[in-house]
Amino acid sequence: MNNWTTRPICAFDLETTGRDPLSARIVTACVVIADGGESRTRNWLVDPGVEIPAGAIDVHGISTSYAREHGRDYTEGYREIRQALTEAWAAGYAVVAFNASYDLTVMDAEGRRLGLPPMDDYGLVVDPYVIDREVDRHRRGKRTLSALCEHYGVDLGSAHEAEADALAAAQLARILPERFPELADLDDVMTSQASWHAERQRDFAEYLLSTGRDASDVDGQWPIRAAA
Repeated sequence: MNNWTTRPICAFDLETTGRDPLSARIVTACVVIADGGESRTRNWLVDPGVEIPAGAIDVHGISTSYAREHGRDYTEGYREIRQALTEAWAAGYAVVAFNASYDLTVMDAEGRRLGLPPMDDYGLVVDPYVIDREVDRHRRGKRTLSALCEHYGVDLGSAHEAEADALAAAQLARILPERFPELADLDDVMTSQASWHAERQRDFAEYLLSTGRDASDVDGQWPIRAAA
């Protein structure tokens, strides 16, 4: 997939009800279309229809009562988010998502739960989380979005707010090929990212098992995990 680094970007981020992408429901979403010097931003707040756990509220700040009062109908909001992504891919945009296997798995799993077809018509996905772990694999420290933004000099703004996270991921997607020019020469960046992610997850699972810990939640599929 040559010249992927010059593709216009559709930055994407979700904030949800939990950590498991196969069961989490969407609370907020942002899609930012960035083409040259212009950008168009769409934000969604939806009512997930379930109680938002305290741990999730601590992350993104959206309470159950607030989502119920101010959130859109869940199915309607989900369809709009999915359509925005589908249209971006059809128009040739690279969908940029930090830790894409989480956000896109949520989209796929929630679509299935709502009776829609699997989300297997995706196009180019760029995941700064996966790319950074590969090209600078020996760097010490955390690999969270906040940590990467600090390392690469990106202003994150309000962390765990969907629009801020999406915009930060988009900046990282531009900075990484500048810092590591070899990325532009990848023949198939999708296959490369999937392979890198699978390798790192295998290593992590082996580490957990070697220390007597459970590795059943570790999954190497990218950009979408298979339904349970």
